[in-house]
Amino acid sequence: MKRNVSIKNSRILVGILVLLGAVLAGIWRFSPWFRTWAMGKAEQARGAAIHYDLLDEVEARNIRQVMTADPAHSRVIMWQSDYAVKEPVLEYRMEGKENGETVPVQAEKFTDGGKNTWIYRARISGLEPGQTYGYRIRDGKKATAWMSLKAFAGNTFKALVFPDSQSADYSAWKATAQPAWQRNQDAQFFVNMGDQVDNGEDSNQWNAWFGVVEPMAEKIPVAPVMGNHETYNLNWKVRMPEGYLHHFVLPDNGREKYRNQFYSFTVGDVHFVVLNTQNTELKEWEPDLMRDQQEWFREDMARNRKTWNIVLMHKDPFQYGFNPETRPGRERAEGFSEEGREWMPIFDQYGVDLVLSAHLHTYRNRGRIYDFQRADRGPAYVITGVAGDVRYPGLWKRHPLDLTVAPQPETDNYLVLEKKEDSLEIQCFLPDGTLVDTVTVGKSEE
Repeated sequence: MKRNVSIKNSRILVGILVLLGAVLAGIWRFSPWFRTWAMGKAEQARGAAIHYDLLDEVEARNIRQVMTADPAHSRVIMWQSDYAVKEPVLEYRMEGKENGETVPVQAEKFTDGGKNTWIYRARISGLEPGQTYGYRIRDGKKATAWMSLKAFAGNTFKALVFPDSQSADYSAWKATAQPAWQRNQDAQFFVNMGDQVDNGEDSNQWNAWFGVVEPMAEKIPVAPVMGNHETYNLNWKVRMPEGYLHHFVLPDNGREKYRNQFYSFTVGDVHFVVLNTQNTELKEWEPDLMRDQQEWFREDMARNRKTWNIVLMHKDPFQYGFNPETRPGRERAEGFSEEGREWMPIFDQYGVDLVLSAHLHTYRNRGRIYDFQRADRGPAYVITGVAGDVRYPGLWKRHPLDLTVAPQPETDNYLVLEKKEDSLEIQCFLPDGTLVDTVTVGKSEE
């Protein structure tokens, strides 16, 4: 009797297992979400169990975090290799936890200037504000070391701001950027104000630029600005800035035609807008860039308006005359550039607090300007200087609106931007840490 009961129970158990197997098979077949989840869990278990050899530089280099629209909850990780890797994986985990998550990796072969590189990108979402994470890149049985990533939190922060870094050999850029990072390990992100490289089609220059910033970029995100030198080909003719557009996957601006060209992001209660000022260079391909970008700017500011608003633009809104001592016979009146005439009234209209620019390789603090005049309201305007070895010693006259001019002839410099509880503070430093100028921006009473 007991044997019959045992046989009956066994048959019931087998039936349940068969039914369960059929259900799971059906779910596996018809539910892509379940397959992705199950495979991800298996991948995590495999990742936790395997001992990985280190990836070498040709398999994963130029590692960088890239700014997203909401860096409190997300981050883009990008890197490159000299040949296509077979199993690229991006893994991340919260600090103190053994197991992590894996995210899909997109790979692209990019050929520019006659040279190939494979560019990889992965987007991490669902980060918890203020939490620290580790991430690493895997390929088969190889992996990088764990690197640190921190989700933003709060309304106060520090950022490093670098002017034009275009160079001949990037040693001056290294001597500026790396000491700045060493002195400001608490910076949450960094900005490069355009002209990252001298020639946008030269892959050697891009590798040199990334080589300098990689110790910083693997830990904090970069917010890049496109400059005019990003639009040059190897014959020094203008083209679409293909290198820049492929090397940085930037926040979506809702306009596929202008993908990765202009964008915005928010850090705490500060909204940043990054403009593309290469209207002259790109007029053959994008004749409506100015009009379309201004339309986007108005929509973006209406939708994303925060307590504070900062604009980052490569070309300077001001026009400078030439110094007759260094450029005799060259005449140009001081005033406002085409970019200034087009954009400054819009900045006034939408309550922009600070405008940072570059391009002229000089540091100048112009204070608050409203309706093209000195005022106690309107944006504060700062042109950020130079961080590479392309310098214009004594080229420009002093503008009537300049409050502070860097010591002449100018050498390299960098800026530290700090958001305090009730103000913005910008400090300009020489590479050796010497303080040149401090600009404090409070909320104007209008």
